Amino acid sequence: MHKILIMGITGAGRESLPTAQLARVLQADLLVGGDRQLGYFPDHTSERLSMRQGIGTVTRRLRQAHDAGQRVVVLASGDPLCYGIGSSLRRSFAAEELEIVPAPSAYQLAFAALGEPWHDAALLSAHGRPLAEVVRVVCATTKAAILTDDLHTPALIAQTLMDAGVSADSPCAICENLGEPEQRIVRTSLADAAGQVFAALNVFVVWPDGKAEDRGGGQPEAQKEGAALSAIGYRLSAIPPGIPDPDFSTTGGLLTRREIRLLSLAELAIQPSEVFWDLGAGSGAVSIEAARWQPAATVYAVERRGLMCEHIRENVRRFPVPNLHLVEGAAPAVCADLPDPHAVFIGGSGGHLADMIALVRRRLHPGGCLVLALVTLENLQTARDCLPDARVAQVQVSIGTPILEMLRLEAHNPVFVVSWRR
Repeated sequence: MHKILIMGITGAGRESLPTAQLARVLQADLLVGGDRQLGYFPDHTSERLSMRQGIGTVTRRLRQAHDAGQRVVVLASGDPLCYGIGSSLRRSFAAEELEIVPAPSAYQLAFAALGEPWHDAALLSAHGRPLAEVVRVVCATTKAAILTDDLHTPALIAQTLMDAGVSADSPCAICENLGEPEQRIVRTSLADAAGQVFAALNVFVVWPDGKAEDRGGGQPEAQKEGAALSAIGYRLSAIPPGIPDPDFSTTGGLLTRREIRLLSLAELAIQPSEVFWDLGAGSGAVSIEAARWQPAATVYAVERRGLMCEHIRENVRRFPVPNLHLVEGAAPAVCADLPDPHAVFIGGSGGHLADMIALVRRRLHPGGCLVLALVTLENLQTARDCLPDARVAQVQVSIGTPILEMLRLEAHNPVFVVSWRR
């Protein structure tokens, strides 16, 4: 039986592969990868599966193809076992079922481009992970390389590091499009990086040599880390929950209203260091309010519609929240690789409400809370069938609206707020 080949590939594309490896890709019955990696093989005529389908869908299809004896190749960026798909697949496949061929990692390419040794560097990722953890390590080291994403950009990371006490003059480097013809290396300071926009594919290298107050004076490491996290928490919690609805970017009114957000957050009672899922996140209003309210919590906004994901990105730009992670795809499938939640909000179900509730019942930590905001009687009945002991409240909000020189009340649609605690 063929092993699943997980093959690392650099920005040079198919030209970076030796002849024997290239032949195995071209002969694959199933080719899996990100859109960028699949784009290197536009003429591949066998089945292709994008990682955009979600790790759950990909894993199930890989298992089917492997058990059927098909030749399967998974394309990965750089080293698949370094913050890559390899670690995810090892949760579902035995080592004996996989063949892993790494390419140079993004870290290796970055330090090679900089001409800098990296054996003593902290290798970190802000991709889909709490930024507070990254800041904690950077504050306690002398050299760090950070993988970024479209939410946790070099500018945001630089600003957050400065807010945590790292000197604004600390040197840093942004290594863009490594291994590609468009490769560019920008050496600058944290202060300058915080005001710039860089290519989406980059590694952010920082030397936190500035003697910030919370890193000097021979403080114990635990105190240094605590001071950094406190600085992040103070900055992000400066504005209380209750952002005005018009301040959010949205389409078609797909927004959980301010009053419902506040009531739902009170029911959820998210605590520091907890994991919160927002399923059917829409414009991301609930996720953003939760992330600002509890900056030491980890928030996952799950949304399947591309247009709404763009609104979430825009709203995160308006209201920066390093502890919020956007997960594109449909629940419950894309939740397979997320950490178990302590609190869950369901604002949109896409017709899969019963499946989503069943997922939450399986994954929710003991004592955790699920809150649903529902607007139809049919969804309320589904929730009642699945959660017969849940608390149900109907919320009707009317907003004062001027009319001539007087005031009238404009009613919003009633909302059923369903709360259930495990």
